Amino acid sequence: MIDDNSVWLITGSSSGLGRALAEKVLEHGYRAVVTARKPDAVRDLVEHYGDRAIAVGLDVTQSGQIRAAVKAAYESFGQIDVLVNNAGYGYIGAIEEGEDAEIRAQFDTNVHGVIALMQAVLPGMRRRGKGHIVNVSSIGGLTTFPNVGYYHASKYALEGLSETLANEMAPFGIGVTVVEPGAFRTDFRGRSMRQSNIRIPDFAETLGKQRDALLASHGKQHNDPAKGALAIIEASKAKQPPMHLLLGADALELARKQLAAMARDFDEWEMLTRSTAFDETV
Repeated sequence: MIDDNSVWLITGSSSGLGRALAEKVLEHGYRAVVTARKPDAVRDLVEHYGDRAIAVGLDVTQSGQIRAAVKAAYESFGQIDVLVNNAGYGYIGAIEEGEDAEIRAQFDTNVHGVIALMQAVLPGMRRRGKGHIVNVSSIGGLTTFPNVGYYHASKYALEGLSETLANEMAPFGIGVTVVEPGAFRTDFRGRSMRQSNIRIPDFAETLGKQRDALLASHGKQHNDPAKGALAIIEASKAKQPPMHLLLGADALELARKQLAAMARDFDEWEMLTRSTAFDETV
């Protein structure tokens, strides 16, 4: 739960859901540290909202920039109440088509950068006995599709980190919400999407066509980033914020299908599952 004077630090604020969230946070009267790799991309927010906002350059893969961003937040506002780990991107290509450098870069941003930010802000939150961390995952952190396996892997990692952190930090008054958006009309499937330079000919009629269709869907997504941002703020204000926050009817439908499929496997194979215990001795 946050109060009206809360300070938000939002990564990846230059576009998409991060930009929409920065705008709505400031519109609601909160203070914000808006970050982007190129701070000029968010400078207009500072100019519009004056001393309630600061723009900070932040590449989440650079530890020095993380320390500098946290320091700037404390120098300007004296605290960080909400950390939103939004910076991230997708990488498209079949598992067999994955490029080592790109796979590592995906995890550096989507996982290691999140870990570094959380470790940087948690000591201050623990000292104050309050705070909230919002990790932007994806419906792709709960279910999977062909061609984005490495992105899925990074988001599944974020789910596990978030749930574990929630349990660890609950005694200190710190909450954690992992956000699982469906398809939002952002640059995620456009300029923010990297793709493998490898295209295996055997996949041309299957995974190759699916890759092209995914990229072609850019700009046609049904969910509005501004409404997604409002939902994140509303959840963060709750007395008991959710551990998991799905955004979009598409995300809800896919999550329910995944849960049902898992339940079917659990039930169908229950006897085999239970068969592994030591035999009781008489």
